[in-house]
Amino acid sequence: MRREGGSRLQLAARYAVMIVCAAALIGPFVWMVLASLKTDADIGRLPPTIIPDPVTGENYRRVVDSFPFWRFARNSVLVAVISTALQLIVASTAAYAFARIEFRGRSLLFGIYLATMMIPLQVIIVPLFIEMRNLQLVDSFAALILPTIVSSFGVFLLRQAFSALPRELDEAAFIDGAGHFRVFARVLLPLIGPALATFAVFAFMSTWNSFIWPLVITQASDRHVTLPVGLSRLNGRFSTDWNVVMAGSVMTIVPILAFYLVTQRWVIRSVAFAGLKG
Repeated sequence: MRREGGSRLQLAARYAVMIVCAAALIGPFVWMVLASLKTDADIGRLPPTIIPDPVTGENYRRVVDSFPFWRFARNSVLVAVISTALQLIVASTAAYAFARIEFRGRSLLFGIYLATMMIPLQVIIVPLFIEMRNLQLVDSFAALILPTIVSSFGVFLLRQAFSALPRELDEAAFIDGAGHFRVFARVLLPLIGPALATFAVFAFMSTWNSFIWPLVITQASDRHVTLPVGLSRLNGRFSTDWNVVMAGSVMTIVPILAFYLVTQRWVIRSVAFAGLKG
């Protein structure tokens, strides 16, 4: 009886901790959605209220009318999709080389490559801008995409996935006359689908939410401005209309949320089985 009571108490404590963590994660998003449905009078009410009264969708129309929202959204989608696809190609090929091809200095080179993860963007943003200016790529989609296509985290994640696969798969393919490219594309790559989906989610979210580099490289005009930069302009224009700012934030988050919902089963499978194993 004591053992059964203790197990129930532990289970209840675990559920309580999970509920608190879930509330801490979901709470800000719920508040943002509710605030986006409030009127100007309701958002400034003291003491503040949680449930909007009355509920209005006018803030979303104001976001669209305030600046070229759909053009900024198109730019964000274009940059995020192309960048994610290129990151998958570059990271998967590099990860295969580090995991399956024996060459001198491989471990040292991989360690140096991973060390670049500790270098923040703020350190290299000035020389990166100078390089883009010398290439005459300032205020262009190429300048937004090119610095993002190499991901040390992606190479590390996919290398772990390749390393978890048995070597017998490679040996059998080599005996049948396959080369490295065919082994990579036909044999191993389909088996690390969950890890690829996991990295795709991280890459898409990182590119979609990127702010500092798009802000620096798109100062010349509004042609290539992305949604995070455009949303910051909305915040400056409506410095006190937080309901409008929250409506813009909701509209910015929806594509990321939809992308994650589509890929979540592969992400969960990757974390549970292969993607993060050493």
